[in-house]
Amino acid sequence: MPKTAFPHPSLSGLAGPMASLDGLLRGWLPRQRWFAGKDRPVTDLRLLSMTELFPGCLHLLVHAGHAGGHAGHAGVPAPGGTPPPGDCYQLLLGVQEHLSPRLGKALIGRTQTGPLAGLVVYDALQDPRSAQLLLERLRHPGAAGPLRFEADPAVRIPPALPPRLMEAEQSNTSLVYGDEFILKVFRRIQPGVNPDLEVTAALARQGCHRVPAPAAWLRTTQPQGATLGVLQPFLRNASDGWTLALDALATGQDFAAQARELGRAMAEVHTALAAALPAGEPGESGRTAAAMAERLDAAAHSVPALRPYVPGLRSAFSTLVSCDAGPAAQRIHGDLHLGQVLRAGREWFVIDFEGEPSRPLAERRSPHSPVRDIAGMLRSFDYAARQRRPWRPEWARRCREAFCAGYAAGAGWDPRKKHALLRAYETDRAVYEVLYEARHRPDWLAVPMAAIERLAVRGD
Repeated sequence: MPKTAFPHPSLSGLAGPMASLDGLLRGWLPRQRWFAGKDRPVTDLRLLSMTELFPGCLHLLVHAGHAGGHAGHAGVPAPGGTPPPGDCYQLLLGVQEHLSPRLGKALIGRTQTGPLAGLVVYDALQDPRSAQLLLERLRHPGAAGPLRFEADPAVRIPPALPPRLMEAEQSNTSLVYGDEFILKVFRRIQPGVNPDLEVTAALARQGCHRVPAPAAWLRTTQPQGATLGVLQPFLRNASDGWTLALDALATGQDFAAQARELGRAMAEVHTALAAALPAGEPGESGRTAAAMAERLDAAAHSVPALRPYVPGLRSAFSTLVSCDAGPAAQRIHGDLHLGQVLRAGREWFVIDFEGEPSRPLAERRSPHSPVRDIAGMLRSFDYAARQRRPWRPEWARRCREAFCAGYAAGAGWDPRKKHALLRAYETDRAVYEVLYEARHRPDWLAVPMAAIERLAVRGD
């Protein structure tokens, strides 16, 4: 570890730095897009791990505790302990005596007490110098305290690639280096291998070109093993599916041909995943239906507008026990929508295999029906169609039909013929959307609520 650059002598141990950082982080964390506890007051902050990556830059894992806790938390326990209620976050903090004006947006604050008293603290991922030094760590695999920097030896990562921070809203932080690589830094950390590393590496070994392969990655060994970041090739001149769909709507163009190609591409990815990673047993169990019903009850408790539709929605889940078993459970994307696919040239690519960050990592790494991914994409077409007024239901319907037709052509089975299965998964997705929008984007709540009414009343 490099010699400390801090004028304050005592940074040893985990309690000391929090005396300086606690107050600043309590105010800064809830304002971040990736902070999951916006609706739950932070009751305590606990430092789980701290490493000086290079002079003036600290790597921290911080546990944010919340009053009452919540199901499916992402808290990282101490070795041998039970997970505390709350979430673990990865922070890279710059600490200096003075902050350059160009880093004004990165400012967290000036410390008043503790071993860092008087120093300015900022988000180091917004600092080009820190971002370049982080890439250098990945270019030269090795260790820094509990941190492990690893890379595919077959991939050459050039030096001195200029970094830029991606501004789009997301649940993590991404840096693009010279339009050649993109580094996703996971913010909400759970113990275990993140699917965005595990799945992309498995697909690369399978020879699936639809998913950019990992070039380098960062993980920690303390307090438990966990994936912290993944570097992948950056697809130049690519457009995400959401942007392309909205452009088509704005210009009055049909999107069915692109949706059909996307369906075929997704079938290709699912086929490769089934071969690359261990699959589950055929069919749906009562446990899946019970889990869906439990999520519905929890969402209805939080969102009163959902409550009148609960009986109709519950019927979609109860049919899982007796409906057509459908395809075998397997590893899937887990959070598929138009923002998770890119079109470069004439090809569709699939990205962001992390799954839904709000769900436990063990669940995201478990086999599920591929219908779950299909339902996510069908919901995304509906979301896109509702971005313009008047609403274009026929546009969404054509896209949904085309996507399923393309998928059927590539997979050998037609999702449209698994009506009960597709309805259950689309309902489960819509329930998740209602809870998400109520918490983060209340103005969007009407979009999933329209699907809730359709699924509960008509069941189609």
